[in-house]
Amino acid sequence: MPAILHRVSNARAHMSSLVLLLLLVTSAAAQSRDDGSVYSRFGLGELRSFSSSQAQAMGGGGTAMWSYNYTNFDNPAAWSRQLLVRAAVGMRFDRIRSEDAASQTENLTAGSLSAVQFGAPIKSNVLGVGISYAPLTRTNYRISTQQALITDPVYGDTTDYRIDYEGSGGLQRVRIGLGIRPFSWVSMGATTDFIFGITEEARRTTFQSEDFAQTYLASSTRLFGWTANVGVIVHKTSLLAEQDDLSIAAWMRLPAVLKGNRARTLGESLNRDTLGTQLRGDVRIPMSTSLGVAYYLQNRWVFTVDGLYEPWSEFESDFSLPGYIPNTINNMRDRRRFSGGLEFRPAGANLLDSYFRRVAYRLGFYYDTGYVSPAQDVDISTLAITGGVSLPALLPGTRLDVNFALGSRGSADRTLVRDQFVTLSATLNIGERWFVKRKLQ
Repeated sequence: MPAILHRVSNARAHMSSLVLLLLLVTSAAAQSRDDGSVYSRFGLGELRSFSSSQAQAMGGGGTAMWSYNYTNFDNPAAWSRQLLVRAAVGMRFDRIRSEDAASQTENLTAGSLSAVQFGAPIKSNVLGVGISYAPLTRTNYRISTQQALITDPVYGDTTDYRIDYEGSGGLQRVRIGLGIRPFSWVSMGATTDFIFGITEEARRTTFQSEDFAQTYLASSTRLFGWTANVGVIVHKTSLLAEQDDLSIAAWMRLPAVLKGNRARTLGESLNRDTLGTQLRGDVRIPMSTSLGVAYYLQNRWVFTVDGLYEPWSEFESDFSLPGYIPNTINNMRDRRRFSGGLEFRPAGANLLDSYFRRVAYRLGFYYDTGYVSPAQDVDISTLAITGGVSLPALLPGTRLDVNFALGSRGSADRTLVRDQFVTLSATLNIGERWFVKRKLQ
């Protein structure tokens, strides 16, 4: 009887955790459309990545990081070191203040899903599996321009008109793979990634004069394809002190060829007409590589440094994109990202210490050169500081991470804008022990 009651309580705990995850995902899917950075208009949109909520607060790198409380979804080699079945879901909220060269400002807000992640050990601390869903790029902007049209070249008569640009959508990534630890000092892993998504862009022209008809031109681009990711982590323990761990790691995402089609429409609401047949083509995304170092000291401190490189100058597309027109304009450039961070948990591995000593405190930074420019020799790099706290929950193995990022993107020179942004995020990490054989007594 005690064994049966224990199984029932475990089943209830599993069910409550899954219901909570489902509610959070449903809330994310039901969000309304907001406004984001105008720079998400260029290329394939604003690049997104989410390794774990722990790494997010420490600069967003985490190539060499592993933890029994989190699953590192950038480097599948870390999946080998799992003890509990772990699930995580996160949301983020962005507040952006854009300023142009004339000191005109606009405040924008956007909410979105960070990731949904699931990891489980097949053989504890040796072999593990991971599955995740996360945005890869995001397009979310609205831009308006005021201009004048000369209607009579002799008398110089003009009429004002406005052009509104807007876009939404982006690429998503579903990742599934394995991590293995064949020896105590090395871990390896590999994944299969399915990339898919739809980007919609529209241009509306409105004339002040009734002599001209309003025009509306929209395009919808659908892309999908496969790629793979491989990673490795090398460990060295007791290097400088007892109970320390030095990890040196790397991962590489292979180039991807995305199949796609684009449809263009002209008109309003039910009167829209499709312009010709759908255009079919390929989009070739370059490889991505990352190197990282992480140092764990006495179960209390974690230090990490990362570097990422993506040769976007090799990007090719059969579709025209803002900043890229086949055989004409190519403002894509190689992307470099540098990050670093630290974590301090006063209690270390002591689970019976006071609550605030079991809280983990994190701080980090990152610098990102970006991968596309509005024009040649224009810099839209990003510099930000990150931080957060990890709060233990009442359920063992569960933590709530609350993170922030504060930074600046681009500049207000010429016709550009400077984005000053604040990002707040919350991620629920649930860990439970499943598949345990009970012995009847």
